[in-house]
Amino acid sequence: MANILEEIVKHKRQEVAEARSRVPLEQLQAQAQDAAYPRNFFKAVTRGNGGMNVIAEIKRASPSAGLIREDFDPVLLAQAYHRGGAAALSCLTDSHYFQGDLAYLDQVKSATPLPVLRKDFIIDPYQVYESRVYGADAILLIAECLGEGELIDLLILASQLQLTALIEVHEMDSLLKVRPHIGFPHAGYSLLGINNRDLRTMKTDLNHTLRLLDMVEDPSILVSESGIHSREDVQRLEQAGIRSILVGEHLMKQPDVEQALRELIGNN
Repeated sequence: MANILEEIVKHKRQEVAEARSRVPLEQLQAQAQDAAYPRNFFKAVTRGNGGMNVIAEIKRASPSAGLIREDFDPVLLAQAYHRGGAAALSCLTDSHYFQGDLAYLDQVKSATPLPVLRKDFIIDPYQVYESRVYGADAILLIAECLGEGELIDLLILASQLQLTALIEVHEMDSLLKVRPHIGFPHAGYSLLGINNRDLRTMKTDLNHTLRLLDMVEDPSILVSESGIHSREDVQRLEQAGIRSILVGEHLMKQPDVEQALRELIGNN
């Protein structure tokens, strides 16, 4: 697992090249202009409702866990998350490592009124246009996968397409690199995610968010990701002033994802 992130990015570059050969960038750009206006992912995730805003993730498999859920139906899962009180959805679209599919974006968005994040390894402008065409309201930008210039270019493009960007970091160096660019080029288009999972080793540590919290200038736009398994975990983050979390593997392993989400946010 030590080099899994590098391996994924390398494979993703090949995927993007193959996608370009099937659908040229110019054709994708034209389709993006005709796509429906995105839902406001930023507003949904930062709302002050007195409780935790949960981005509930739809994920069939992962490199670290293998197959997570056999009875995988993205539409039924999205509807259950909505009933359970999710603020937004995260949908894995990487097929090779996570058994995801771009088609899931439109499926889950059509099934609920919730905004949807495309969870993938976005490394190229082509994928940003692709996200807009397939119905995403937000995209994930992983700082450890991008140079600073690449990140800025993708942020500008995302805002032009009215997409929220969830800028994810794990390392402190990455946080320091991206911190000046949160809210660029326009406020209300970018969120900061701290991933408690080290994407190089796939190990999780909930304390990672708490260790980096003092380095975050605006905790209201912070999303703590991964390693959240219980109501107690959520309460620890709430007490630290964190309003938003992204939870995937824990929920996907539960037989009743709606009830599991209710228990997580204390809404029984």
